[in-house]
Parts: sequence; structure tokens; C-alpha cells
Amino acid sequence: MEGRRDSVPAPLPDVEDGGHDMRVRVLGSAAGGGYPQWNCSCPTCRAVREGTRPARTRTQSSIAVSPDGERWFLVNASPDVRAQVEAFPRLHPGAGRATPLEAVLLTDAELDHTLGLLLLREGRGIELHATAATHATLTAGTGVLTTLERYCPVGWTPVVPGKEVSLGGVSYRAFDAPTGKHDRFGGGTGTGEGRVVGYRFTDEASGAAAVYLPGVQELTPAVLAELEGVDCLLVDGTCWHDDEMIRLGLAAKTAHGMGHLAVGGPGGSLEQLAGLPIARRIYVHINNTNPMLLEDSPERREVERCGMEVAHDGLEVEVPAR
Repeated sequence: MEGRRDSVPAPLPDVEDGGHDMRVRVLGSAAGGGYPQWNCSCPTCRAVREGTRPARTRTQSSIAVSPDGERWFLVNASPDVRAQVEAFPRLHPGAGRATPLEAVLLTDAELDHTLGLLLLREGRGIELHATAATHATLTAGTGVLTTLERYCPVGWTPVVPGKEVSLGGVSYRAFDAPTGKHDRFGGGTGTGEGRVVGYRFTDEASGAAAVYLPGVQELTPAVLAELEGVDCLLVDGTCWHDDEMIRLGLAAKTAHGMGHLAVGGPGGSLEQLAGLPIARRIYVHINNTNPMLLEDSPERREVERCGMEVAHDGLEVEVPAR
């Protein structure tokens, strides 16, 4: 499958430092699913454990966004957050326990995206941006916030889909990623507002924009509209096949049933996103079982032929204005 690459701008550079454009750092690029990473009997895990196929080690999905390379905002706090911060010196504390990490934004209430909050408890406090639905689950459902608040102050800014919020130098607008996956704590399967959201970040000085969408069940017209005019897209790449977990004997659910759109095949995200005029289109939140993790796989070659990328931990993209 070939993307319409003639309409795609030249890729933006990876950067390590310098400049004042908005930047996005991939702290973790893997979907959740246990420890260690290559932890099952699927062909991908076996090949990596045996050292017969090339693949990078990955921690669980999370990014950091900065308007200037100095102030950072964490999007999702995975159980691997401590290792991720240790691997990224610009998030290390300054005087005392002061940290350049100014706030945490959540896309949902999944444990893989929130357990790391408990590991941030020793700071002076946490400024949390989350939807009312996510906040309710973390309080009355999983109890993560109830526990965290016993250790440090937690300030909550309600995230309202469609509302632009300035963080100083960079702003965000959350948007719904409708989902029909089982609501473990609410007891329903509705697509209620705020259960899963993506974030559109905008550099307030240059107008450059990036979208982070680590969980999406369907690329609806409303979701696709949020991608218009962006310069960088980091998007859900959990499974290659919709029935991947079933065919490997690892679970009874499809990718769709778990809240994710498969990458490959007719109607997959690769087919739908390949021709979009976005300079960087990058898969994140990738499950162990997804063969595109193997750097020499046909699936990886197909992704690259379509002008898309597979994220790795430590990937950093500067997002300059066009």
C-alpha cells in the first residue's frame, strides 16, 4: 500500500537541544501489558528474546511537551515514569525538589497511563489536567488519586473537550476519541464524553501544532478534523491486525474491543493516515505482538513506504512553524 507522498511536507528534524520551538519528547512508546516488555510467546517476543530479530527496548506510552525545552508537561504517567525521567536529564529536579515538570495531562484513566502518578508523590505537589470522567474513575474507581492525595497536594484542572487552555507558551485543546470498550468501573460501554481524549497542542508563538492520540477506536470525521493543519501526529499503533491477540492465543478480545484501531488491512489506520499532509506521522503505544516493532519486518517496511514512522523511546521532535 502506497501513501500519496507527493502531498506530504518534508520531515521535521529530531532534536536534542537548542531553539525555542515547541517540542515533543517520546518518553515511552509501548502499549502496556506486563513486565518485562518481551513477555509472551508471540513470534515478535520470541525473536527479540532470542536475539534473532532487531528491535528496540521500549517503556510504556507517555510523552512530554515543551514550549521552549525548559518547561515540560507530561502527558500520561506510566508505571515506567521513574525510568523515563532518569533517562531524560531535562526533567531532573533542580534546587531541592523543584522540577521542570509543571503539570500532568491524562488522556484516560487506564492504569498504564496513571499508575506513574504514585511515583511522583515525593514532589511538592502535582498539577493534574484530566476530564471529569477520568477524575471520577481515579477517585471512586481505581483509587489512584485518593491514595496520591495522602502523600502530596493534587490540584485538578478539569479538561473540557473543545476548550482551548493556555499553559504559557503552548496551549492544548482536548477532543473526544469515542470508545465502546468496556467501562470497568462505570459498568457500561457508552461513548460518554471524556472517557478517552486526544490532545492538540499549539505553539502560541508560531502556530505549529501537534496531536497526541495514543488510544483511538475509530477515525471518525470529528477525530480526523482535529488532525487538519497539524505538523506532527503521534497516534495509536497498538496492534497490526484487529484479531491479533486472538490468533496468537493471548486474549479473547479484538483490538477494536480493547479500544484501538488496527494499523494494517483495509480500513486500518495506515490506510487512512498515509496520505494526510502531515510532516511527521508517528506510531506510538505499540503492543509487543505488533510485528512492525521488528525493524526488518514486512510490516515495518510497509509503514515506512507510506511515509509513517514507528516511535522509539527518546525520540524528540521540534515542531517549527511551516
